[in-house]
Amino acid sequence: MGQPILAAAAFQAASSAYAFSAYPGPPPPLDIIDRVAVAVGNHVVTTSDIDREIRVTAFLNAAKLDFTPAVKRATADRMVEQALVRTELETSRYPTPPPSEVDPILAQLKKGRFPADADFQRALTEYGITEQDVRDELLWQRTLLSFLDVRFRPSVQVSDKEIQDYFDKTVQPAAQAAHPGQTVSLDDYRDRIEEKLTGQREDQEMSKWLDQAKKRTEIAYHNDAF
Repeated sequence: MGQPILAAAAFQAASSAYAFSAYPGPPPPLDIIDRVAVAVGNHVVTTSDIDREIRVTAFLNAAKLDFTPAVKRATADRMVEQALVRTELETSRYPTPPPSEVDPILAQLKKGRFPADADFQRALTEYGITEQDVRDELLWQRTLLSFLDVRFRPSVQVSDKEIQDYFDKTVQPAAQAAHPGQTVSLDDYRDRIEEKLTGQREDQEMSKWLDQAKKRTEIAYHNDAF
């Protein structure tokens, strides 16, 4: 069974009411307002965490809400990895971006998708989230990118040969197909290719690190929560 989490205020209020009543039997059952879905070391992921993550992700992707068991489990898996990164951030004291960094990102999101603030607020209501939920998710994305750059980028090396190979096998054929007869130069694409290959290497190093972190961390799923 998933572990129930009780609101402290509700628990105290109920206990106090029972203590001063003449009710001879056991106290009435307390409403369970949340449930642990996954325990990740000292962190927990609750069913409400998963619900909110699904809602915010769908909102940012302009997608339909999907609460099927498969989506909930995939979301939980992603949140387990987030918990592992958060633990690393806490213990190793990596620099994290300030909340103000999401202001231009959120402004661009509103400008691109919502003609007026009322439309933005309406969409938030439809997805069952708040603007703070969106800000928190955007800040987390910035934090994760920062972690990738600080933790893994220094060890990533992309050679000239790898850049040339990617250009010859991927970029040049695609560019020539899109613009037949047009001359394509490696120099025009070098920086973008290097950035792409570096990002791919960072993701690979991140995956290796997560695999190791999972092996050394006690992770317990409560399947009845999905």
